[in-house]
Parts: sequence; C-alpha cells; structure tokens
Amino acid sequence: MRQEAAASLVLSQQEDARHRKDPQHHRRQEQTPPAAAASFSEEDEEQEDGDAMPPSACAILLHREREGEAAAPGEELLLVPPLNFAMVNHGVYRSGFPDVSNLPFLESLRLRSVLCLCPEPYPEANLEFLRAHGIRLFQLGIDGSKEPFVNIPEDRIREALKVILDVRNHPVLIHCKRGKHRTGCVVGCLRKLQRWCLTSIFDEYQRFAAAKARISDLRFIELFDISSIKHLPASFPC
Repeated sequence: MRQEAAASLVLSQQEDARHRKDPQHHRRQEQTPPAAAASFSEEDEEQEDGDAMPPSACAILLHREREGEAAAPGEELLLVPPLNFAMVNHGVYRSGFPDVSNLPFLESLRLRSVLCLCPEPYPEANLEFLRAHGIRLFQLGIDGSKEPFVNIPEDRIREALKVILDVRNHPVLIHCKRGKHRTGCVVGCLRKLQRWCLTSIFDEYQRFAAAKARISDLRFIELFDISSIKHLPASFPC
C-alpha cells in the first residue's frame, strides 16, 4: 500500500512538473470550440467587409433575454441592428432600411415612431411590426436618384425636421434605403440647428456615405436656411 501511494505521489509530481514547463499543455487537452463559434467569427469578418458602416454600428451586438418565453439558463437572443445604424441624439436614431432580421433589435429600442424617407410602399412585414407595437410611421418620400439628377425637396426636409424635433415622437428612427444620402441630408440639417460647424457636419456625413458621398448633398446642407426653424427642444444640445 505504501509503495502504491508513493508511486501515485511520484506520478502526480511528474504531471505537475510538465504543467509548469508547458503551460499550454492543459489548454491543448481541452475540447476545441464548437463549429458555431468559428462560423460566428467568420460572419463578423464578412460584416466588416460589407457596405460602409461606422465603427459604432459594426460593434453593436446587443443581447437580451426572450420575452414571454421560458428561456434556457444562459440562453440569449442576438439582436442585429440595421445597416448603418447609429444614435444621432438622445431618442433619435438613424439607419438603412430595416429588414425582418432587424425587427427584434428595433423592438429593443422601444420606438414611438419611424421616419421613412423612401417613396416606395412600406413592406407589409414592417407595417405589421409597427402596428403590433404601436409605432407610428411618417413616410416622407424623397427620390433617391443619383447625381447629376438629384433633386432634394427642401419642403420634405423641413417636414422631416418637424417630426424629429417633436419629442412626442421619440424615440424615433430615421431611415432611407442605405442610411447614407437622404438620411445624411436630414441629419446634416439637424446638425446645423444644433450649431455644429460645417466641418463636423461634413465629416459625419462622410463617415456614413464613405466612397458614395455626393457633392450635391453637401451643397444642400451648406445652403439650407434654418432661420425659419426657431424652436430647438432642450433635448437637442447645441
């Protein structure tokens, strides 16, 4: 019995010595990560190579527990934001056109309204989502023509700003197709109301539009007259 105990002690000491010499020894013996984790990393890389998105939008991977269900311990629901999603101001968000996969994420924002800048009929699946959650839709269609045929209607931009400045509509999501040009013009004019300098306004526009930036959009923002819009809510800091 004493010999067996001594042998066991020697083996234990030898194993401890191997661990001290090679700290990776124990890690190599652990089970390799599941394939799902590897595929998730690959999806992250594909998102980084996708359409122009600011880092804040790419980094948003929010989780919350399923509502109304008895979720398994530790189970979480991955919420996917729309293309080019970002916060503009407290209670104001911007993005590209949300698809069905983005609806759980929008639900987490507790939106009161959505401001769509596209003239096309709103998808039925999105309308059902808005109705189910009591979200009001403001649709101010602006033509998405490319240069040199861009026509930005100033009256529509002013209507959009009225919707955004009315805190009763908050939280509100502003979106067009890609969240670049039409949304960028509306947000740029809002920044003028907030007394941002043109350099900062153009820099923000460029972050979302990237290589698709339009001189006509920047010119419109620069020449937009804000003198007729006198009231800026306290929730919009200058």
